[in-house]
Amino acid sequence: MQPGGTPSWVIRENASRPVLLALYLREVLAIASPLELPRLRDVGAVGDRLEIDQHDQLEQQWRAWWAMTVEPETHPSTVPLELVDAFETEVALPSSGAEVLAAAIVPHAEAARAWADWAHVGYRNASAARRGDSYRAYAGTIAEHEREVGRRAHSFELNVEVVPLAESGVWWIGDMTVAVTDSLRSDASAFDDAMHPIIAELA
Repeated sequence: MQPGGTPSWVIRENASRPVLLALYLREVLAIASPLELPRLRDVGAVGDRLEIDQHDQLEQQWRAWWAMTVEPETHPSTVPLELVDAFETEVALPSSGAEVLAAAIVPHAEAARAWADWAHVGYRNASAARRGDSYRAYAGTIAEHEREVGRRAHSFELNVEVVPLAESGVWWIGDMTVAVTDSLRSDASAFDDAMHPIIAELA
């Protein structure tokens, strides 16, 4: 709450490297989860697919890592984390229960890190070109919601990950995190319309 007891909201927008890395590895490893989230643009499976039992383990271990990556405070690891050397300090996996995933991602480390660099720089450049309008974009949507419901917005927090997905839209990927297509984020009017139901649900 802000001084005086008035509601407050916090929206953090980013194209965070951990999320980008996890999504790239989802593609090259042919992981289907989460089913509702579209695929990345121009990235596909690489190499041979594991046997069914091993691939099921891979999917399960990736899903657990994805949850920890998107919202680490909500989904902490129950065992210590260990860095995967091929990713330097960018990927840490549970010391037990992630062996299949750890082995599968190492061959893709160089390509994954290069792609995450490209995607993150692309987001930063697009964000700079919008001349710092991120706050105004969200504030305008919240103000519109307040006019519709006739009250101040409730306090809430929201994380927005801007990623190069093949389909335009907004998807929940955590309890307080959404993924937004970069193409949608660059269209101010369409972005406002897409975020309105998200804000209405929270505020």
